[in-house]
Amino acid sequence: MDNIFTANIKLVLAKQFGKNAQDIFDKSQLLQYINEKTRSANKGSKARSSFANLYAIYVILEDYIAKGYDKNGDYIKYEGATFVKLFRRQRELPFGSKLQNHALNNRMNSEFQKYFPNSDYIPIIRNLETNRYWINENLLRIKVGKTTFNIAKAIIEIIDEYVKSKQDAFQRFVKSCEELQKIGKTSPEKIEEFILGLLAPNVDARLFEIVSYSILKFYYHDQQIIWGFDMDKLNKENLKLYKTGRTNANDGGIDFVMKPLGRFFQVTETLDFKKYFLDIDKIQKYPITFVIKSTEPTKDLLKKIRDNASKTYAIKTIVDKYMNCIEEVINIPTLTDRFKSAAKQRYLNKILNEIVIQSKVEFSYEETDEDDE
Repeated sequence: MDNIFTANIKLVLAKQFGKNAQDIFDKSQLLQYINEKTRSANKGSKARSSFANLYAIYVILEDYIAKGYDKNGDYIKYEGATFVKLFRRQRELPFGSKLQNHALNNRMNSEFQKYFPNSDYIPIIRNLETNRYWINENLLRIKVGKTTFNIAKAIIEIIDEYVKSKQDAFQRFVKSCEELQKIGKTSPEKIEEFILGLLAPNVDARLFEIVSYSILKFYYHDQQIIWGFDMDKLNKENLKLYKTGRTNANDGGIDFVMKPLGRFFQVTETLDFKKYFLDIDKIQKYPITFVIKSTEPTKDLLKKIRDNASKTYAIKTIVDKYMNCIEEVINIPTLTDRFKSAAKQRYLNKILNEIVIQSKVEFSYEETDEDDE
């Protein structure tokens, strides 16, 4: 099914294959898959991006083209690209610095098969013993009439166009934030409307994590705890929330840490109980708070997690042990309330400033000189 970015895909194909472009698009399962994965291209920075699976294809195709296999027919003899080389390369790409190995190893193939359950091919071929990778050339060679076309270079260009569109969107997002910073004191209602618009189920996962952190940081900012090792020497300290690293990082399931309480926070958008229990296992069943990108009531979210877990684990005590580790569930309505509370404490501009700082770090945003624009 066509989307806004489909026109960009067909433009690249027309440039490379002329009148055969539409036939190639219609016959290529790989192009149709990429078409689905690039739906968010023109939806702005809020839309969820899909880089992991696209980059898995991209880095293997780069290797394929670099060695000239798009022009000769010797790919069947190739020993395959090494995992280390492919993994390093995908992390060099825009938005790829924290990507994990899941897409290369299985996730991309698994999702492709969901789109094309009757396909005879999987895109990525992997030798588990040697840890070498190949692209399935059957998906690259498209026959139209009596001519066979290789679409490897076209796919590279299409993904490059998608990445550029997302970079532009995030740059526009940061610019919008900076414009709001300038008018913050005179138009606080515009800032409030802007930030509330980022608290939505369809917002990019990284943006949601950044906004969640910025809100919670200043929500807890003035809350104090009294503690000490001696009743005669007690300390009074404000709660401080720390972001432990980049979003989507493989950091053991800890996105935020609160001092001095030692609370752990994990941001997620799934209701798959296995993900929750895995995060709990990673931190040795230490209590954890989940910030969930959902508008459903927290009671319903907890019930869904418990009910699904109970279907897999027949032993109630096992389910209870994991569920008791969930210290708190924070959903979008809760975040909204905490944002409004922090705004009443006059932290509105500080929340926006934090969003700008974290976004620039996360999206590797660089200032552009006016002459370059």
